[in-house]
Amino acid sequence: MYLQQPSNHETGAMVLAITSGKGGVGKTNISTNLSLCMAAENQRVILLDADLGLGNLDVLMNLNSRYNLSHVVTGRRSLEEVIQVGPGGVEVICGGSGIESLANLNSFQRQRLIEEMDQLQQRSDVLIIDTGAGIHSSVIGFCLAADHTLVVTTPEPTAMTDAYAMIKVLASKNYTGRISLLVNMAQTPAEGKKVFRQIADVAGRFLDIPVYEAGVLCKDDSLLQAVRKRQPVVQAFPKAGISKALVAISNRLTKGTARRTHTDGFFRKVVNWFF
Repeated sequence: MYLQQPSNHETGAMVLAITSGKGGVGKTNISTNLSLCMAAENQRVILLDADLGLGNLDVLMNLNSRYNLSHVVTGRRSLEEVIQVGPGGVEVICGGSGIESLANLNSFQRQRLIEEMDQLQQRSDVLIIDTGAGIHSSVIGFCLAADHTLVVTTPEPTAMTDAYAMIKVLASKNYTGRISLLVNMAQTPAEGKKVFRQIADVAGRFLDIPVYEAGVLCKDDSLLQAVRKRQPVVQAFPKAGISKALVAISNRLTKGTARRTHTDGFFRKVVNWFF
């Protein structure tokens, strides 16, 4: 498969981890559509499905994912064989199941994997990580290594509680990146902003950590129609309200994130998290 040339950024890609404390909040849909929004701005974007067992980027992007990250982890396939070019030119690595296998690799295998995966960060402008839900060690590892963590929640009390739990864990691990909160499935923009303020205020008061406002996505039938068509909503219905909101959120995230100075590459940090 043809791979893009390395990015001109000496520091490598800006790494954005998209996560949630609770499943079912629309995290993967958001990851998919934001990747397309950023690619539309002439950014070289790589989208990695790091959900350990429930990855479904291939469904949302209408891709036939024969291989995934687990094949790279075990050495059965190279990175070049796993990457697929999806809609909008976004490079996609589907189904990150098998990450736990990192713990069973010997030092030579780990080093080979790190060197191969570091190519991702060096040849792209933005690396988006669609993590699993919850506060498992693998999810936290991806977030801690990222420049920016986008926490997705909905107005449901359980989702809000779990989103705060994720922020609390990152704070306890002395996360030095930027944390933003996106409220999805709100009835109105006002409801979404209220949810953001509640979580951000509590985080500031009890965790002494700033949480930035990414934006609000209201319920929109266009999204459901796009999923049925196996298309990202920003492509299927570019004039829909939710598509315009996603473009605005993408711009905010891109402008609001600075690359951290990494002594180690992103994937080296992730792999080391398992040992």
